[in-house]
Amino acid sequence: MSWKQKVRATVAQRTGYELRRVAAPRPRTEHDVPRPPADPEHDRLLRAPVFLLSSVRSGSTLLRLMLDSHPLVHAPHETHVRRLGVEFRTPPVRQAMEACGHRRTDLEHLLWDRVLHRELARSGKRVLVEKTPSNVFVWQRIRKCWPDARFVFLIRHPLSIARSWHEADPENRPFDLAVERTLHYMKALQRARRGLSGPTLRYEDLVADPEAETRRLCAALGVPWDAAMLEYGAHDHGEIAKGIGDWREKITTGRVQPGRPLPSPEEIPELLLPITRTWGYPAS
Repeated sequence: MSWKQKVRATVAQRTGYELRRVAAPRPRTEHDVPRPPADPEHDRLLRAPVFLLSSVRSGSTLLRLMLDSHPLVHAPHETHVRRLGVEFRTPPVRQAMEACGHRRTDLEHLLWDRVLHRELARSGKRVLVEKTPSNVFVWQRIRKCWPDARFVFLIRHPLSIARSWHEADPENRPFDLAVERTLHYMKALQRARRGLSGPTLRYEDLVADPEAETRRLCAALGVPWDAAMLEYGAHDHGEIAKGIGDWREKITTGRVQPGRPLPSPEEIPELLLPITRTWGYPAS
């Protein structure tokens, strides 16, 4: 027995833990570049998934709950599937997967698809909507993974977004930092809007006239509108983000009450002026 084996054995005996050498992750190469499925019929279980793209603090959770209340639409809590990865732990497994025609990213896409398909299958519904805000940074890869994916965009006044993110944790999110961080999401969302097609909803319109906006969205998704979407507080949606209870109280006679007033142009920080104008909000 070598001295390394003796040390490992002693540590395991005295602590109950085993020491193992961790191999450094292999750098990604051109062989790991994401690509569409080689065999769509067998490589994908999920058909025409819908991705709701938005910045943080834009009302995406409210819209998710409305969609999830539809009898044909399943909109789960944020899944963050883009963070699920695959590693080839040994050369033989790499060789085996490459012999099957799989890159590492191919296998990650298979994993993403299986996770989301399981969510939809267990719900018993027909259409899946995924709404993790950080998906705005990987919209190109999502489109590679699911070439038949559909997209919906949700925008909100940029200053309202920054203020909401700041107010959620004012001690750790000073307002200047909130402006910079949320603008990062907003710019990514705008790039996605330029590169993809799909309907855009405004948060302010959604809370002012939820029936009209959800009817428009249902038409785009190819499902009939259902009044249950306006009474989302009466349904079980699994894990729900903090603060949603306030919205349940605001539902009266099938109408969600409007949120905070739009900021005046004089209040808008200079950093947010370009995106405010791009999204059609008053900025001067």
